Amino acid sequence: MTELHAVVTGASSGIGAATVRRLVAEGWDVTAVARRTERLAELAKDVGCATFTADITSDEDVAALAAELTARGPVHALVNNAGGAIGMDTIAASELDTWTQQYATNVVGTVRVTQALLPALQDSGRGDVVIVTSTAGHEAYENGGGYVAAKTAEVAMARTLRLELTGTGVRVIEIAPGMVHTEEFSLNRFEGDQARADAVYQGIEPLIAADVADAIAWTLTRPHHVNIDQMVVRPREQGGANKLVRR
Repeated sequence: MTELHAVVTGASSGIGAATVRRLVAEGWDVTAVARRTERLAELAKDVGCATFTADITSDEDVAALAAELTARGPVHALVNNAGGAIGMDTIAASELDTWTQQYATNVVGTVRVTQALLPALQDSGRGDVVIVTSTAGHEAYENGGGYVAAKTAEVAMARTLRLELTGTGVRVIEIAPGMVHTEEFSLNRFEGDQARADAVYQGIEPLIAADVADAIAWTLTRPHHVNIDQMVVRPREQGGANKLVRR
């Protein structure tokens, strides 16, 4: 049996790194993609994955990624995980540049990488496109409009792509996590304010990156005629965007 090859973006930390670890453990050949070369090198040393340094907002970087991967052989799965949130301002007070940045990474970056690797995924005979969105793309909340808008657009893109690729043999899978405690997500959102980042998770047992990686791996390892269109994954005590029970 040919070894399956997965490409994971945003792989230098959090859900991306956890997904690389999980898929390698499942026997996949994995290429970890991110901007931070040193982080990727540490991950490769740890788990034995291949790496490629790229910024998904760069046409040149993504073209180089596609060229190298295509030259190496088949690509069976693309896990679009790169993205993130900036700030917790109201829409009235938010800076437009933060909206542009969030849209560029979460939406346009996902489209860019998907476009670049789609021919290889189709040629593989059993391609998968996984898009890691967020429950923010399904349910709005206050003080985070830029992220909500970007993730809502990413959800719409995933649904549209699913329709467009039906019949091609390529599956499109959306994973929408709720509250996930990773080392950097909230810290980046609050511009390095550790106290504010820590307060997000106080009094609740959130998901961790490995929980989301588990969901991703499960969808990828279903028989290939089975398409898990969408999976919403939340911590037990998070009933929704405005329902969170803390101890």
